[in-house]
Amino acid sequence: MNDLNTKSPFKICNVRYFIAFRVFFNARFYYPVFTILFLDFGLTLQQFALLNVAWAAAIVVLEVPSGALADTIGRRNLLVCAAALMVVEIALLCFAPMGKPKLLFAIFLVNRVLSGAAEAAASGADEAIAYDSLKKEGHVSDWGAVLEKQMRLQSIAYIGALSLGAAVYDPALMGRVGHWLGLNIRFTQDLTLRFPLFLTLLMAVMTLITTLRMKDVCDADDAEIEMEQGRGNAIIQSFKLTFKAGRWILATPFVLVIILSTLVFDNSIRMVITLNSQYYRLIHLAEATFGLIGSGMAVFGIFIPHIARKLAERHSPASNLGVMFVLTLLGLIVMTFFLPVIGLFPILLLFSGMYLLRFFSSYYLNRVTHSSQRATVLSFNGLSLNLAYGLIGLLYSLLLATLRSHASGNQLNLDGQSLENLLFIKSISFFPWYFLLSFITLCLFARWKLRGSDEHKRAGVALVDE
Repeated sequence: MNDLNTKSPFKICNVRYFIAFRVFFNARFYYPVFTILFLDFGLTLQQFALLNVAWAAAIVVLEVPSGALADTIGRRNLLVCAAALMVVEIALLCFAPMGKPKLLFAIFLVNRVLSGAAEAAASGADEAIAYDSLKKEGHVSDWGAVLEKQMRLQSIAYIGALSLGAAVYDPALMGRVGHWLGLNIRFTQDLTLRFPLFLTLLMAVMTLITTLRMKDVCDADDAEIEMEQGRGNAIIQSFKLTFKAGRWILATPFVLVIILSTLVFDNSIRMVITLNSQYYRLIHLAEATFGLIGSGMAVFGIFIPHIARKLAERHSPASNLGVMFVLTLLGLIVMTFFLPVIGLFPILLLFSGMYLLRFFSSYYLNRVTHSSQRATVLSFNGLSLNLAYGLIGLLYSLLLATLRSHASGNQLNLDGQSLENLLFIKSISFFPWYFLLSFITLCLFARWKLRGSDEHKRAGVALVDE
């Protein structure tokens, strides 16, 4: 409980701007049609997978250096950079030409690299500036409440963005709206596919405005170190901090296991969620409903953070890991049946697992990490997630190539779209096995790493009792 000299966490400017940043940066109107947007521009499913590999590779290369820079030159500066990159990467897609496959792929490649750079710049820095502001002006025990509210508001923003994004993407629906408004405009797919992008560009501008209003905060110790080192040594200090944080993670089994656990769950869930618009098509759902479905999933994001907070405060990390395992494996298995309407249930399970995962990883890592290397450690976590996502994207691309070759060897005479659908259906059946094997490997590693040490028990008790 806060004493009389501490502020409510939501009266702290950086905390409010952190929440606004998360809302604007992540409320992307093209998310409900993400996969089919790429395909309708003229790219193939394999190119889509490769572009996601490029996106993840950019994050992997820049993730930890950006986190270390945030800890040296300022978290606010990195967030402004992230917002500016978001403006540029979305603007590229807004004005990308149609009908030129090579140029189009090149533009999307630049977009994915810039998007990855923006994610890397934001990762760790946003949480670090908010957590340290809370630590300085409020009380760190309020961090769970801040995360809960942030995730709730972000989910509410998702509801609006996903519903509107899918609606404006549908040329038939836009045609009816245009007719009702008396507009003499012929809405085609080539036109409407840009509408979600222009709306996202508006969010990018709002993100930039938000970051410009933030202010860096540091402890007295950090200020003294900064005065001694000077800004001119920022790059050198960034690399030193990177190696220092890396050694600390490897020497701290509890932190290492938390990061690896996040990795195992995130890459399987995120890869499937990335492909969900194609999945929706194959369970016979209309494109105009994709946004409504996404909004329905986001509604659970309003309630699940509260559940996650209670679980984190009352149960051990191992127990919470078990909850996420059941949700994720069940969701991946049921997806393979491609059941009309009922097929939405596994997507709900996976979204729930992702909400829990994001809350738990932030809750545990921030509690055990010192302020001086907070952004760097969080960036290591982001690095591991996106490295795994890039690898699974590459594996998925190779899987599609193998399945395509096998289909050609069997002389399946299918048109382009039918072949893509068949390959997708076959590829989804590999995910439950991949996740199960990854989880078993994680459990064996965690048991070996934590054996003979009470560190994980002490850390778990501390986290529950705080």
